[in-house]
Amino acid sequence: MFNNSIYSIILISLSLAAVSGCQTTTSGGAVGAQRSQLMLVSSQQLEQIADQSYNKLKAEAEQKGTLNQDRAMLERLLAITNRIKPHTATFRPDAPGWKWETNIISDKQLNAFCMPGGKIIFYSGLIDELNLEDDEIAIVLGHEVAHALREHSREQVSQAIAANTTINVGAALLGLGGGVANLVGAGYQALVATKFSRTDETEADQIGLELSARAGYDPRAGVTLWRKMMKSKGSQHSPEFLSSHPADSTRIQQIEQLLPAVMPLYEATRR
Repeated sequence: MFNNSIYSIILISLSLAAVSGCQTTTSGGAVGAQRSQLMLVSSQQLEQIADQSYNKLKAEAEQKGTLNQDRAMLERLLAITNRIKPHTATFRPDAPGWKWETNIISDKQLNAFCMPGGKIIFYSGLIDELNLEDDEIAIVLGHEVAHALREHSREQVSQAIAANTTINVGAALLGLGGGVANLVGAGYQALVATKFSRTDETEADQIGLELSARAGYDPRAGVTLWRKMMKSKGSQHSPEFLSSHPADSTRIQQIEQLLPAVMPLYEATRR
């Protein structure tokens, strides 16, 4: 049986780690997307893991002959990316200086993502199968970039580490052995298998909508985009990430509620 004082010390240490790891990664912007997040690992650690994963994915696609095969589509995506990148400074000043990279993989799946540090992948099916306009591509891109700005992957890894620490400490207290171990491994698994929470997705919608508006893309395309997404549900290549997003009707309603805040930003680019 462990001494109660030792148990108390461990719990206090875990609590202090959680408190010291809480921070806000971005400014709120016009949409006010801001909250405190638990961060127990550094941005550099996550970016290193993300770089390795990204390079592996590129190498596999290149070997299959599916990397950047449609040059016109790539140029189109790069143009949209380059218009959005400067406006990431609205949410965090360091973001425009990230080592951004954008690639397209020829595949019918309807998916896209932006890894920590600005590493972007679009699957061609998302653009082709849904026949996306530039404004709609910008909404998707802004959403995925928002995940990187808010460091949602880093937050999830931190939560996995905190949970794993608690489990291991509990096991040690019960005499089951193991100790606090394999935290980096748990964090890595969380990054690889990331499925963002609904809070994460709502924040990404908010920030992404503002990014696209500031870059001169019509934020009302968020509504048409998600209507297209709704129609794609149940198809063979239905977007994997839809399952963790807010309900479609809720998402469209939230976007419509944000339009008064972001439309003036878009209209300012048209003058």
